[in-house]
Amino acid sequence: MKERRPPERLGEILLKHTSLKPEQLDLALQEQRTNGGLLGEILLKSNYILPHEMMKALCIQLGIQFVDDLKANDIDANLINNLPINYAKTKEMIPLYKFQDALGEVLTIAVSDPFNPTIAEDLQALTGCRIKTVVSTSMRIQDAINRVYERSTAKIVGDIEGEFAEADLDLEGPIDILEATEDDAPVIRFVNSLMFRAIKEKASDIHIEPFEKEFVVRFRIDGVLYDIIRQPRRAHAAISSRIKVMGQLDIAEKRLPQDGRIKIKLAGKDVDIRLSTVPTTWGERVVMRILEQSGTPLELGRCGFSPRSVEVIERLIFKKFGIILVTGPTGSGKSTTLSSCLMKLNSTERNIMTVEDPVEYQIQGINQVQVNTKIGLTFPSALRSFLRQNPDVIMVGEIRDRETAEIAINASLTGHLVLSTLHTNDASGSTTRLVDMGVEPFLIASSLLGVVAQRLIRRVCTKCRVPDKPSDFQLQEMGMRTPPADAVFYKAVGCPSCSHSGYSGRTVIHELLHVDDHIKSLIVKNVDAGMIKKAAVERGMITLREDGIAKVLQGLTTIDELFRATHAEDV
Repeated sequence: MKERRPPERLGEILLKHTSLKPEQLDLALQEQRTNGGLLGEILLKSNYILPHEMMKALCIQLGIQFVDDLKANDIDANLINNLPINYAKTKEMIPLYKFQDALGEVLTIAVSDPFNPTIAEDLQALTGCRIKTVVSTSMRIQDAINRVYERSTAKIVGDIEGEFAEADLDLEGPIDILEATEDDAPVIRFVNSLMFRAIKEKASDIHIEPFEKEFVVRFRIDGVLYDIIRQPRRAHAAISSRIKVMGQLDIAEKRLPQDGRIKIKLAGKDVDIRLSTVPTTWGERVVMRILEQSGTPLELGRCGFSPRSVEVIERLIFKKFGIILVTGPTGSGKSTTLSSCLMKLNSTERNIMTVEDPVEYQIQGINQVQVNTKIGLTFPSALRSFLRQNPDVIMVGEIRDRETAEIAINASLTGHLVLSTLHTNDASGSTTRLVDMGVEPFLIASSLLGVVAQRLIRRVCTKCRVPDKPSDFQLQEMGMRTPPADAVFYKAVGCPSCSHSGYSGRTVIHELLHVDDHIKSLIVKNVDAGMIKKAAVERGMITLREDGIAKVLQGLTTIDELFRATHAEDV
């Protein structure tokens, strides 16, 4: 039997395969004997070797193949077709090649961390191949990722360049984006695939932004923008023209902003896309807001409202007259909250009418009107018409100006329940906002029943979250000296099921200002928002930050997400 050789020592390997000199190794070994520590760390700290040389030596010692030069041009771009670029960059891995052996297909991948078993497990589940791992440096892998992913879409973009053909489409009805075939122009396939991917990944917006040398496609998912594609700018004009044709805009007009709508059909679902174009230095910037018309609003409790708040809101919405406001920044779920209230009120005994821009949720049994400024159908004109239709409940999509505010408040004082939204940072700021619009304080005090201020925060992914210990600064920002004994804080990590963002889905944080007699007296006196907020807190109002802290303590979100969505003044 052949005698097995003992494994080489790390020092011997370094001397044989790197630029390390014997005298440098002796000095490092002497320091190790004196102060302890790992030999590799001492060598790196002393700048005797480079990081990639240490990695190469460790791979040789462990019997793992090390690849110093990844030839990106030799990598088959088809290998990354189903592999998201965010995953490849986060995990620092790139598929290199496939080969067949007696047991089946084997996929060879390069990684920077050979001790992470999840990468091979993920790739095996995704491709069905057995995985062979080789090691390279982080810099080499990131460079290969950029080159291979750029090449994978270059063919489509190259075909698009200089080739724009309008499809024979019925623009009066929804376009089925899954019906595109190989015979369609590449630009059509590209735009359709972009929309399909956005809907599949549950994006709320698609941004197409031109710059000097490239254009960038970004998706807004759970309120956060992510880079999806970066490509040379030469294809941008054809893509923006195709989208404008779908939205029935003037493709020749590139100097002025334009707004339009695209109706598409995906797997039997009607999807409405709001389209906006704005001319910039390097071309037209395109933003598409995705609205699934078949969507159904959730019940208030499932949206994230506390049982106490649900009870108060439901008590207010069943009042015979008055106005209820929902406030918050764009994209904070105001329309969803109002639609949930309307679902609760919807019955044959009530005549409910809404004017919206656009209609986001179609609710059976409710008369919904969509604003159309081109023909003079505005919020004020629709409201005046509603008052002649004998409504019990009126929902106004947004109070934007004095005229809309006065009509809505007068309607609430003449026996109608009015629901609407307003753009303010918190609940108490809504009264001063209405005063700034020109509404008399006594009218506000007489009509206002309550104000809900809300934001959306991302839920931490339950599949990859890990326990976390908050820092003293974080506790101080949350107004705590010591956290509750039963509280478990989590940190977002990232996994394939949450697209490596660490978060999955969103929930609402809110504050509810109940306008009682004391708050009404303050509104009549036209006091500032700070005094109204102070009085409301003294009477039991839970602020936005406090509700967010409760969500953190429940393990629904993270401290970082709470600080991203709220500010210290929200306490």
